[in-house]
Amino acid sequence: MGNASGFYGDRFDAVREMLTDGPLDVLTGDYLAELTMLILGRDRAKDPSRGYATTFLRQLEDTLGLAVERGVRIVTNAGGLNPAGLADAVRALARRLGSAVRVAHVEGDDLLGARDWGPGVVSANAYLGGGGIAACLRGGADVVVTGRVTDAALVTGPAAWHFGWAPDDWDALAGAVVAGHVLECGTQATGGNYAFFSELGDVRRPGFPLAEIHRDGSAVITKHPGTGGAVTVGTVTAQLLYETAGARYPGPDVTARLDSVRLAQDGPDRVRIHGVRGEAPPPTLKAGLTRLGGHRNEVVFVLTGLGIDAKAGLVRDQMEAALAERRPAEIRWTLARTDHRDAAVQEEASALLRLVVRDRDPDTVGRAVSGAAVELALASIPGFHLTAPPGKATPYGVFEAAYVPQDAVPHIAVLPDGTRTAIPPAPDTRHPTPADEPPLPPPLQGPARRAPLGLIAGARSGDKGGSANIGLWVRTDDAWRWLVHTLTTDRLRELLPETAGLPVTRHQLPRLRALNFTVDGLLGEGVAAQARFDPQAKAVGEWLRSRHLDIPEVLL
Repeated sequence: MGNASGFYGDRFDAVREMLTDGPLDVLTGDYLAELTMLILGRDRAKDPSRGYATTFLRQLEDTLGLAVERGVRIVTNAGGLNPAGLADAVRALARRLGSAVRVAHVEGDDLLGARDWGPGVVSANAYLGGGGIAACLRGGADVVVTGRVTDAALVTGPAAWHFGWAPDDWDALAGAVVAGHVLECGTQATGGNYAFFSELGDVRRPGFPLAEIHRDGSAVITKHPGTGGAVTVGTVTAQLLYETAGARYPGPDVTARLDSVRLAQDGPDRVRIHGVRGEAPPPTLKAGLTRLGGHRNEVVFVLTGLGIDAKAGLVRDQMEAALAERRPAEIRWTLARTDHRDAAVQEEASALLRLVVRDRDPDTVGRAVSGAAVELALASIPGFHLTAPPGKATPYGVFEAAYVPQDAVPHIAVLPDGTRTAIPPAPDTRHPTPADEPPLPPPLQGPARRAPLGLIAGARSGDKGGSANIGLWVRTDDAWRWLVHTLTTDRLRELLPETAGLPVTRHQLPRLRALNFTVDGLLGEGVAAQARFDPQAKAVGEWLRSRHLDIPEVLL
């Protein structure tokens, strides 16, 4: 099974590359994210026939016939908020191409009309499992289009279909979930966004990943021969830590035990995943809600040379006075001291003062703010200028998670012949509880020196709603002994002062030599709200790696 898309906007040619660069049975594509659902929701509000990822349809224009010719089945969540609409569009494309393609789709995740979700909600979708996908493939589908399923369901569904797994084959399903989580973000498994990228060779155009899945749920992660990037225990570990949390990773099909995962290098660009254990899934399904939260505007002032703090103070005083009469509901200032003393380059002598305003009224944060900033051009600090002309107010979104009983959500597979098949909920459920903390190994002692954490630890970070996750791993047992004793939640708060007043949870994954931290509230109301300049926490892990600690010399 291969992946050809990790997000809506990923490399356009990846579908063709995956179909032509080597053998394949199933090709998956993940197009949905929290922000994407808001975008598709606004598209659907303008035109009810839309609401799906149109890029996928354009990718099929010159690859659909090739997939049929090679016997590759395609499974994608590009249906977004309108899987039936995209399925019809694929059928129409197949007719134009003269290709006999059997198309099925999965629906039932759209809960927008199921209840009153409150004001401004644009989309409300349950995260379905892989059962509907498996039913569509059993029904003979060449292409399966879904709406909001879990990212891993794109793999668990085809695997369950191929091997005939029962709904309670927990260990096998959990292995497929882990493989699916590695595949879902595309080239992040093959060297993309990798902390130690300089060790991998040519990562300018990493190939997309494959998973060779076995009947017991074990898998080998690899890529087509001759493609760029690399598949190593490190690249797979990094992706396993991405947007996860503790030892129990709950989903609609199964709760996978991440603390049971074992990784082994199985040859060049081959990593074997085995030993994964599974448990019954939770009795509820997660539902993602997106709503319009209001409008925002942003102005970035450039402060250059001497007296940066005084210049920032003057600009703030002037803008606050200008906004006093019609004050936005939220005003946020941040000063990034990117300036250097005695800089030989002007940009290196400059700091950035960022103003972000929010309000439900677009006029309050529109011209009222932009005009006030522009009017300071000849009446403020020496060297006054902006990074870009201030613009109009723009809408921002908010992501929220809700939970609904599994049996309250219709999960329907619409087969190629139009037959509608209801997918029953999981045969057993279990409320997930935090796993017991494993015993700590003995601490590593000896002479130490001050050095960046990133010299010995890799990291990958990301977002889940308003929370950020920061996963760190090391590559030797001695480094693990040091890391697990040193990087406590209190030490994390010291190293990342933005987290100081927020709830931080630490999870240990000894078999991966990894720690995973969840920081609640770091991202405000989620990526669509753009609460901070790195709204998806993509680089928080790299910030942490750049901080200095006393590290044992034996590790350096």
